[in-house]
Amino acid sequence: MAKACALCGKGSQMGGKRRLLRAHYNPTKWERKQPNLQWARIGSGPRKKICTTCIRKNKQLAKK
Repeated sequence: MAKACALCGKGSQMGGKRRLLRAHYNPTKWERKQPNLQWARIGSGPRKKICTTCIRKNKQLAKK
């Protein structure tokens, strides 16, 4: 199962933190941020993983 929204295609993003220590920015490891995916039913079809942004915007209701 892919970790991406079935409606908008929102997937993971890579990001790093800039840690300040004694007036110097130290390199830190990159981390992968995952979208908040939930199981939801699109119309009368099967359940799919949809991000909470699409659920709040009721995009799954427009797909009927």
